Amino acid sequence: MTVLNGVTLAVNRGEFLAIVGPSGNGKSTLLNMITGIDHPTSGEVIVSGHALHKMSENELAIWRAENIGIVFQFFQLLPSLSLLQNILLPMEFTNKIPRKQRRPRALELLDMVGLADQAAKLPGTISGGQQQRAAIARALSNDPPLIVADEPTGNLDANTSNDVFCLFLGLARQGKTLIMVTHNQDMAEKLPRKIQIVNGLVHSDRSAYRRDNNGQIVLAGLEKEYTCQDNREQAV
Repeated sequence: MTVLNGVTLAVNRGEFLAIVGPSGNGKSTLLNMITGIDHPTSGEVIVSGHALHKMSENELAIWRAENIGIVFQFFQLLPSLSLLQNILLPMEFTNKIPRKQRRPRALELLDMVGLADQAAKLPGTISGGQQQRAAIARALSNDPPLIVADEPTGNLDANTSNDVFCLFLGLARQGKTLIMVTHNQDMAEKLPRKIQIVNGLVHSDRSAYRRDNNGQIVLAGLEKEYTCQDNREQAV
């Protein structure tokens, strides 16, 4: 069975884009290709100069931990670890962050997502929205340049979805590259680039990005006003 068929996609550093389309048409598979979780039967997958299709599983695991933050729809926090421990774990796996800086960084990330006072709690004792914010903090633990999110607001109510989106906006304005699969059309329409996948093909690619005089990506589509609760957009 062919899930993706001849997809050609280039994403510039600093872009924040949405991938949309019907269920079962290849959106999550495309994300899995970008993260090295799945492997193409043909073609190439190159991320930041690294040819993922040529790397071993061990090489991919190390590269992924250092370069990509993944946010899942169902959070995927380890239930027996506290929120603080969940965020510390990726740092301990890669040794990218010096040991003395790990705990302060983890606490800073929890504070960034509004969970500083929940650090010692287990994931099962907090709400779904709080778990997703903790998952975002975990995705940032090793300061990756690329964040990918697969339906990050799919299980959240409207207000909490807005909170999560505001966190992503703040990260985009910091220069992070974000790729988000979503069924939320309103959210997708807020972004300057929206790619639609249908039957394993890029059906449309709408982009409103532009470059400034220095060649830097400008988030033209984010110049509108958005309502961000609890000042989380400013916090990040």
